[in-house]
Amino acid sequence: MRRGKGRRLEWLRQAGDKFEMPVITEIRGESQVDVRAEYVDILQIGARICYDQDLIGKSGQKGKPILYKRHFGAGIQEFLSFCEYIAAEGNKDIILCERGIIPVGRAKNYTRYTSIYNAVPAIQKRDLFTRNGRAPVMAPDDATLSFSMSCAAIAAGACGLMIEVHYIQQRHGTHAQQQITPPDELKETIDCL
Repeated sequence: MRRGKGRRLEWLRQAGDKFEMPVITEIRGESQVDVRAEYVDILQIGARICYDQDLIGKSGQKGKPILYKRHFGAGIQEFLSFCEYIAAEGNKDIILCERGIIPVGRAKNYTRYTSIYNAVPAIQKRDLFTRNGRAPVMAPDDATLSFSMSCAAIAAGACGLMIEVHYIQQRHGTHAQQQITPPDELKETIDCL
């Protein structure tokens, strides 16, 4: 068994196998692509690094589906043009994630990002480079508005939701405000679907 981070990837893979669930993890640099691709079913390129062309290209070479998150400052055309680096490697299994935006001049941080679900149908109407020509678009969820925003995302045409769930939110710093706790909050969100 590997040590350190490799060991955690093994645990993740074992959990995925045990519960018959696909495994996904974020890649934060080119050095992580090969190792993570050994263990996961889907590679995730997060919003903070969505402009890294070398990382995007290398990830596309692995033949695994890519979950590609939109940076909060990227326009739709810019977002889609960076996906072409994945498609250029022959990988058309791209799942787009509409992350939302940070509005200019915001005063108080009521939510982490402002959701703009009109981007979902706008992206889906484009003639894209995916296998069937219609890109699957997911929407992330905001824990403070979980039920309402989940319903809004599905109504806008999102094919899935990214919901962060954890029993102890306080341990996860900046991500704590976007997490919900099982079972009640998660059940309420799932029931809306």
